[in-house]
Amino acid sequence: MENKLHLSLSPHINSKNSTQRTMLDVIIALVPVSIAAVILFGIPALLVIAVCVISAVAGEAIFNIAVKKEQTIGDLSAVVTGLILALNLPANIPLWQAAVGSVFAIVIVKGIFGGLGKNIVNPAIAARVFMLIAFGSMTKAAFPNGVDATSGATPLADLALDKTVNLLDLFLGKCGGALGETCTVALLIGGIYLLVRKVITWHIPVAFIGTTFLFTFAVEGWNIETTLAWVLSGGLVLGAFFMATDYVTSPSTAKGKLIFGIGAGVITVLIRFWGGYPEGVSFAILLMNIVNPYIDAATPRKLFGGKKK
Repeated sequence: MENKLHLSLSPHINSKNSTQRTMLDVIIALVPVSIAAVILFGIPALLVIAVCVISAVAGEAIFNIAVKKEQTIGDLSAVVTGLILALNLPANIPLWQAAVGSVFAIVIVKGIFGGLGKNIVNPAIAARVFMLIAFGSMTKAAFPNGVDATSGATPLADLALDKTVNLLDLFLGKCGGALGETCTVALLIGGIYLLVRKVITWHIPVAFIGTTFLFTFAVEGWNIETTLAWVLSGGLVLGAFFMATDYVTSPSTAKGKLIFGIGAGVITVLIRFWGGYPEGVSFAILLMNIVNPYIDAATPRKLFGGKKK
């Protein structure tokens, strides 16, 4: 009689999901905002996206060859890193700087730590912070075609000076900023896609955006219009849906995700209003990435059949 009993280590749940499928879903979710960026900023936006993605993939391929590691570019994670980094950059950034940022993200932040699943911080965010510190061009705002750029200020800079910002312009992307910071409607379309596909859960985006809204609402003297302008400005929506939800650098439990999102929201507002940078999203997520192991330790999953000690 044939022995049908097979012993193996967990997990034992079969699923059609794979790293490649998950990354493909993220790429699909980023298509609307990428298209919006090209429409708003023109060919320069397309070039920044292309350079970042190509540099990220090439960087991973060459690094794997150098360390004699099996090629991993097929899992599409390098494409996602390059695309997210590009959306965090202005259209007028020198292309060589975009390439340096992508290689830094892949080789220094991801590869040296062991590759996908072993990096302690989000590669795209770490690269953006590195570029913000290293390159002065990161602080020069780019403006969509047809938008008056005489002031040279982004919505966040205007809000910091107590100037009025048009909410509809923020929603549609008719304002200055990075490629993925301007068109909120395109970001929401992508975020909803990820939620529907169950690639991410609602916990981090809602906690992150909700905390930022409530904290800002209080700081701004309960002014709803100005608060909404702060929420729709900068990289908050992009960060909440596409960067803070990274599987590797965010908590695995619902409670942990809520703590992560709340912490990121508080830090974002602290930096925006009292820090040295007008935008705090990248720094907030990076700091929460660092404390993520402690959040996971404080909010462990309950083992099936386990008992409290």
